[in-house]
Amino acid sequence: MDKIRVLIAKPGLDGHDRGALVISQALRDAGMEVIYTGLRQSPKQIVRAAIQEDVDAIGLSSLSGAHNVLFPEVLRLLKEQQAEDILVFGGGVIPMEDAQELEKKGIQKIFTPGTSTITIAAYIEKAVMEGRGKDTGILEPPKGIDHIGIAVRSIEGTLPFYLNHLHLEVEKIVEVPDQQVKVAFLPLGNSKLELLEPLTRDSPVAKFIDKKGEGLHHIAFSVSSLQDRLNQLKREGVTLIDDVPKNGAGGYPIAFLHPKSADGVLVELCEVKDAERTDND
Repeated sequence: MDKIRVLIAKPGLDGHDRGALVISQALRDAGMEVIYTGLRQSPKQIVRAAIQEDVDAIGLSSLSGAHNVLFPEVLRLLKEQQAEDILVFGGGVIPMEDAQELEKKGIQKIFTPGTSTITIAAYIEKAVMEGRGKDTGILEPPKGIDHIGIAVRSIEGTLPFYLNHLHLEVEKIVEVPDQQVKVAFLPLGNSKLELLEPLTRDSPVAKFIDKKGEGLHHIAFSVSSLQDRLNQLKREGVTLIDDVPKNGAGGYPIAFLHPKSADGVLVELCEVKDAERTDND
C-alpha cells in the first residue's frame, strides 16, 4: 500500500505553528509522509504545493479567525485545478458552529481543540483509504438509535407505567443467561425501549443499580460493519469493553464502548441487518 501523503499548511497571517508541528509529527509517527509548508501561506500557494507534491490530504491550521474565508478558498482552488480528490481537513481555534458550516461546504473534518492526535491520525488514514475506493462506511454516522436500555429491579413492577400511561406494548420478554439479564422489548417508532432486569446479584446490571439506582443504563446505535468500526475506534484511542462483537438480546451482534470514552455514557453499537429489523418489528 502506498504511503499516505499529507500536506500541513498555515494559511493567512497566523504566526503560531506549534499545533501544526505537533500534528505533523503525529502523522509521521503514524507512518504517513508529511510536507509542512511553513507559516503565512496563501490558499494559492497551498493548493500549488499540494498538487506538486501529489498529496492525498491537506491539513489546514488556523488560529487567526480567518478560517471561514481561507478554508473555502482552498476548496475552490482545488476544484478549479480539478484536484477535488485531495481531501481537506482543518484544526485550530474554530468555534463549533463554524466547524459545522465548514464541513457542510466540503471540509472533510474539523478537529477542535482537545482532539487527540491518535484520533486525528486514525481518521485521516480511514478517510484516505475510503477515498481510494476502499469504502466500508466506517466514517458514516450511525443509522439511528436502535434502543435505549433502562435498568430496573423488576420488569413486572416497572411495566405498568409504560403500558398503562404511555400505552406501549411488550413485543417479547427474553432471558439472556450469558449477560445475566432478563429483557423486555417495547417497540417505539423506529426504535425501542429495553427494560433490563438482573438475573443474579452479581450481574453487571445489578451492580449498576446498586451503584446508581434504577434508570437509564445505555444508549444503543445501529451501525454497519461492526467489527471494522470497533477496530477503527480502537485505533482512534476509544476504550472498548468488547473488542469483538457478541450476540445481544435481540439476536444480532453488539459491542459496548467504555463510559469513560463518552463522558460517562455507556454506548452500545448494534449491527442489525435490514431484514432482521423487519423481522423484529
